Amino acid sequence: MDDDDDVSAGPDLAVLGWDAELQAAFQPWAESGHRAGRVVAVHGGTLVVATESGDVAATVAGRLRHQADGLGELPAVGDWVCLRGGGDAETGADVGASIAAVLPRRSVFSRQQAGRATGEQVVAANVDLVFLVTSLDGELNPRGLERYLTLAWQSGATPVVVGNKADRSEWVEGDLAELAAVAPGAAVHAVSCLTGQGLDELAPYLTPGRTVAMLGPSGVGKSTLINRLAGEELMATAAVRADGKGRHTTTHRELLRLPGGAMVIDTPGMREMQLWAGGEGIEETFVEVDELAAGCRFADCRHDQEPGCAVLAAVADGRLPEERLASWHKLQRELRAAAIRQDRRAQAEQRRQWRNRNKSMREYLKVKRDDW
Repeated sequence: MDDDDDVSAGPDLAVLGWDAELQAAFQPWAESGHRAGRVVAVHGGTLVVATESGDVAATVAGRLRHQADGLGELPAVGDWVCLRGGGDAETGADVGASIAAVLPRRSVFSRQQAGRATGEQVVAANVDLVFLVTSLDGELNPRGLERYLTLAWQSGATPVVVGNKADRSEWVEGDLAELAAVAPGAAVHAVSCLTGQGLDELAPYLTPGRTVAMLGPSGVGKSTLINRLAGEELMATAAVRADGKGRHTTTHRELLRLPGGAMVIDTPGMREMQLWAGGEGIEETFVEVDELAAGCRFADCRHDQEPGCAVLAAVADGRLPEERLASWHKLQRELRAAAIRQDRRAQAEQRRQWRNRNKSMREYLKVKRDDW
């Protein structure tokens, strides 16, 4: 953020990334007596919000919860929010705070809710970079990385692939090449939290005011990496198991401030990482498929059995790995299924609203008839 920016929210919020654009969005709320803050942790129904006067515990206001179209519109870690209450100006007593609104998000990393529910779950908001952390101490999972990359590109943030535990890799260069092959357009780094190898390569990403989300499966060393970058034990970690695998330790999402001025959001490893919506992330993750598709005979070619398909031709002659195309098809099917579920959910919600309106109208007419 430029020093010349007119930011009236104060230097504490500026450290967290507050700027003139956010101030403009917040101004109507400021005029009605609200104050701004950034969600730094979520513990069940209680959120920890960083404000000019320090961290406060807050809950979501009933009006906001009622008006939200699903969980995706409720505040999440990284969100900028408008608060009311939360302390007495004279005594400093904590009288409770509530979140009245969420300011517009610049980026949002979302996934389909785990289980059978249909809805968006926001993993992190207002993120500039996503460190996709994987482990180099065993067999790599390129298909899993493709899924994370799709979600990262879709979020509006920039993904960076971080291969941790490089000290346990038998061939670091080969592992990096395998990761780079499924991560076109993303920087790829190999690091070791044990030896310090490659950690200096991550420093340029951690500039003041920038927010980085750590994402990846359980046990890849996300919390340990944060501790190394911070130079202190910010996050609890667990010892490596006898089989060499890491243990899951993070149980909630939290925004942490690093000494250099950057912020990092640690997230628990997630067993389910289903796509939520939109095809932009797939285009970025599978950029070579998109480029090859320009040569297909039909503009709406699905790269399945159509004649004149340039993508299938590339698979046949070895220019495109067959497993890459299979993964592209799998994620496309998942997106189509998610779109169908969302459409059904939207239709069901519309029917529910119409039923409530009709019920209200019937009750109103009944009262009028009784008055007559």
